[in-house]
Amino acid sequence: MKVAVLGAGIMGNGIAQLAAMAGDEAVAYDISRESLERAGRNIDVSLARFEKSGKLTAEQAKETRARITLSTDLVEAVSDAHVVIESAPEVLEIKQQLWIEAISLAPAEALLGTNTSQLSITSIASAIGEQASRLVGIHFFNPPVMMRLVEVIAGLATEPSEVERAKAFGEHLGKEVVICRKDSPGFITSRAYAILRLECVRMLEEGVATAEDIDKALRLGFNFPMGPLELGDMNGIDTYVHAISGLAEAFGDRFRPTVGLRNMVAANRLGRKSGVGFYTYDIDGNRTTNDSADLDQADMKERT
Repeated sequence: MKVAVLGAGIMGNGIAQLAAMAGDEAVAYDISRESLERAGRNIDVSLARFEKSGKLTAEQAKETRARITLSTDLVEAVSDAHVVIESAPEVLEIKQQLWIEAISLAPAEALLGTNTSQLSITSIASAIGEQASRLVGIHFFNPPVMMRLVEVIAGLATEPSEVERAKAFGEHLGKEVVICRKDSPGFITSRAYAILRLECVRMLEEGVATAEDIDKALRLGFNFPMGPLELGDMNGIDTYVHAISGLAEAFGDRFRPTVGLRNMVAANRLGRKSGVGFYTYDIDGNRTTNDSADLDQADMKERT
């Protein structure tokens, strides 16, 4: 089976690797050659970690990498794909435009999935007219190769059969699948976790505890694989602020980004991809210290 992943960012390259590890041929498409080069490096590092931990042999890692193609050619990526997963940035207009371009190239029988943590599936699908019934939300979690869950979301126009196909695809990848049957902002997981992450940011800004201790408390106290602030740095602070801003529009001030978060975005303190967020990182995205970044408390403190 061939899986086309449209968008080779943090999530996209992880989804492509996940499909390849499941035995599928995977093509990661992006308009940026630089993004594709970064995606290739990330995949190589990830496979090396699997090999080092003994979860893959050297031969299995090599075979997995050989099943992944990086391409700037949308026709090459989509034309004969069995599954097309769009993983563009969480901006409605970008996702819609990509689907407008891809829909005419995708085979009529291909499963079409959009990887989004909070955007309306119905709104994304509205750009492809009569084909809207084919589009289903397939929400992967970061990092896709490690996280056990996939959330499938039905848009208002999504055919029930496509929801079932998406569920089967998630299970084929070795994931547990939950189905969100109402296209509600944030779906099941993002809506619940966004508010928890925001409360952790508020505690940090109030000086209740350090970033390290907040993350440690959530990891050990609730068995989270990664602390909420660490996750924010991995996914991108700008991505999180954009997501909760959308939730604030739907559900009110309880999801309103703090001034400190907005200031971090304005200062380009976006997490791993910029080298500093709640923590600091080297050029390869590794934490340079166990201590949190030296954030200006005047910037972090929320104004009333």
